[in-house]
Amino acid sequence: MDFNDYKGVWVFIEQKDGEVASVSLELLGAGRKLADKRGVELAGILIGEHVKPLTKTVFEYGADIVYVYDQPLFKHYRTETYMKALLECSDKYKPEIILYGATSTGKDLASAVATDLPTGLTADTTELDVEEETGLLLASRPAFGGNIMATILCKKYRPQMATVRAKVMKALPPEVGRIGKVVEETVSLKEEDIRTKVLEIVKETVKKVRIDEADIVVAGGKGLGSYEGFQLIHHLAETLGGAVGASRDVVEAGWIDHPHQVGQTGVTVTPKIYFAIGISGAIQHIVGMKNAGLIIAINKDKEAPIFQNCHYGIVGDAFEIVPVLIEQFKHALSSDKAMK
Repeated sequence: MDFNDYKGVWVFIEQKDGEVASVSLELLGAGRKLADKRGVELAGILIGEHVKPLTKTVFEYGADIVYVYDQPLFKHYRTETYMKALLECSDKYKPEIILYGATSTGKDLASAVATDLPTGLTADTTELDVEEETGLLLASRPAFGGNIMATILCKKYRPQMATVRAKVMKALPPEVGRIGKVVEETVSLKEEDIRTKVLEIVKETVKKVRIDEADIVVAGGKGLGSYEGFQLIHHLAETLGGAVGASRDVVEAGWIDHPHQVGQTGVTVTPKIYFAIGISGAIQHIVGMKNAGLIIAINKDKEAPIFQNCHYGIVGDAFEIVPVLIEQFKHALSSDKAMK
């Protein structure tokens, strides 16, 4: 491969119901930094039906170019059609880096594209950087059960690709009125050529726990000792109107269901306030909450790693400290209501 032929940073723009996915906006922010460091353009690749109006949003969040595939063929996501578009576009314009959100769609598409190109793919990345001189993408993620951070390089192939978890990158403030270059492309596929057919879309009716959308998350770990002890977390969360989070050990112990798990193998959260109670602070957990606005840790072990990753730390027994916090919060909240 002649690496000199490959230039630019691309972001796959995921969209649904006429809106750009928040993870794609976050990746445009991360991609903008990489592109500026390399002195190249940032592009979005937008695939779907009636999606051209979304280019306005993509430009406002940092892109210089948007490659648009707007055809009825792309009304619903199918690996075969989206992969065809991305492969043709990549072969034609030769990007140096392509980033995808680590969503069900992003993971499926990225792995299919990586296999066909072929090139490397780093999954569930939590940190991104690029070597200014060589253009090597430095994609970092927890490894060996979350005990270390591994930085993965793709030295022999281009484009370099990574899927990135939602909430770990930050979107740039939108620059209203910002414009760029729209490049419209098409694929020659016909509907009858596609093996997969969408027969029906059944919308989910079960309400899922969405701790990633909460302003306050109260998370507990194995330091609480038992299922009964973990109920303390529920009490504090209920008092504050927050969501309940948990470490992996707690979920594996059966104290709470997996949708509440925060960390590399769970959910990434960015609340305004995050309580880490009885949580030691393994890397696997830290990557899921490190971007919270305010992190408050409570742990009996003064050497616990969580204290290196919090804004305020309290060394002590959670069963003595948390009930006092609950009482004080209730008093403060009732006083606030009385004043209103």
